[in-house]
Amino acid sequence: MTRILPGVLAMAIIVVASNILVQHLLGDWLTWGAITYPFAFLVTDVMNRLYGAASARKVVIAGFVVGVICSLIGTQIMGEYGPLVTLRVAVGSGTAFLIAQLMDVFVFNKLRDGAWWKAPLGSSVIGSALDTAIFFSVAFAASFTFFGAGETEAAAWASETVPLLGVGPLAPLWVSLAVADWGCKLALSLIALVPFRLIIQRFTGMKATANA
Repeated sequence: MTRILPGVLAMAIIVVASNILVQHLLGDWLTWGAITYPFAFLVTDVMNRLYGAASARKVVIAGFVVGVICSLIGTQIMGEYGPLVTLRVAVGSGTAFLIAQLMDVFVFNKLRDGAWWKAPLGSSVIGSALDTAIFFSVAFAASFTFFGAGETEAAAWASETVPLLGVGPLAPLWVSLAVADWGCKLALSLIALVPFRLIIQRFTGMKATANA
């Protein structure tokens, strides 16, 4: 457990920061949480490369637990239009995180013996797509009515029809939010290759020196 503690702490910090920053808008389609959250995939991938899939999954579970705690706290904080975190958002967030991160671990393992960049990039791209699709569908899509009338009404604002990203064909607002979110995750997946490479090189260099 000691060796993955830095990963657990890093994941916890990212999850907590993202839950706070998601309350603050960045332009029309994003929040500041969209900038911090994708680095959760970086943490998972670094742990996977250094210690293997089992350790990476433990870090993911730790992040999931922290996320659930944040959501529970958010449901008790009242904002201008009700709780900061509704049941739909809480369920969507937790489900998306867990499934997407575990998929990231799975895909990384399938690609880990290829070129150094294929595993982190491929796993992050697929995991990010899954994360975005699950979260925005569960949290905001009008077809998800099994949460009850109150939750459906609370998410009604996201079903307002607007031009896609302000310029495209008409679509529910949440679709624009999802497209922008995924685009941000794709960009950060590429950017994250730099710290991934540096961290792995530094750590493996330290290991080589210690074993000399």
